[in-house]
Amino acid sequence: MIRSDNAKGYRREKGNDALGLKPAFAVFLMVACLWGPCTVFSEVFLTGRSQLSPFMQSKAPVASIVVKNTYPHDTEAFTQGLLFHQGFFYESTGLLGKSTLARKDMKTGKVLQEVKLPREFFGEGIVLLKDKIYQLTWQNEAVLIYDARSLREIKRMKYTGEGWGLASDGKYLLMSNGSSTITFRDPKSFKTVREIQVRDGDNPVERLNELEFIKGEIWANVYMEDVIVRISPKNGRVTGWIDLSELRSYLARSARVDVINGIAYDGEANRIFLTGKYWPKIFEIQINP
Repeated sequence: MIRSDNAKGYRREKGNDALGLKPAFAVFLMVACLWGPCTVFSEVFLTGRSQLSPFMQSKAPVASIVVKNTYPHDTEAFTQGLLFHQGFFYESTGLLGKSTLARKDMKTGKVLQEVKLPREFFGEGIVLLKDKIYQLTWQNEAVLIYDARSLREIKRMKYTGEGWGLASDGKYLLMSNGSSTITFRDPKSFKTVREIQVRDGDNPVERLNELEFIKGEIWANVYMEDVIVRISPKNGRVTGWIDLSELRSYLARSARVDVINGIAYDGEANRIFLTGKYWPKIFEIQINP
């Protein structure tokens, strides 16, 4: 059975129990752990869609994927964000005292350049806009801004609440916070410009996490689900879903895989990349309508 590191495999939140789990998941986990090793989290991802999967009742189209290529990925990386730029992967990792921003060789996975965040910071999503990389923090209410070439931190800006995923439409920064809300922010001030509520029909889509902007759509993975939701940036309407269950066969022998938490797009070559926390590979995928 694939196992997950309990203290690290669940996103910790303010005001919850000692492990920092969402209350409902905490109860579920504690009950499950009475019966043996705590393998619950990875089972959710690796054994298939539950009846609670967000697109089970959706009228929006559901696409599948084909894996076109794989690239090495650090199995010690608690991935929080991924981007592709000029032939390199840039990755944000989390955990207090271990959070980083790194440029990595695409073919070997070797770290070419790395910045360690202050110990009190928990790294989250990243995005490149023009010549700057923006990195969210989870509960520190700070976005760190780096020169994209040198990875030198040049500025910090504040926001209120939690930071999860980050993307850009070329003009604004798009931010998730684990709810059904995506906030458009001014890159110069990080002030809110507008917000959209993501809905599939009449139903809000919660737990929006890592974000990427691909061909005029917002793509978001849903935390603790093996799916990506495609979203209209105009009104938050769900335009489709992507079923990622094909990846299970590639991860079944890995001893420590955790949730999906990295989406990157190579706009020049039209390539899409996916990875997750502690995953051994970054996957280049093709979408089948």
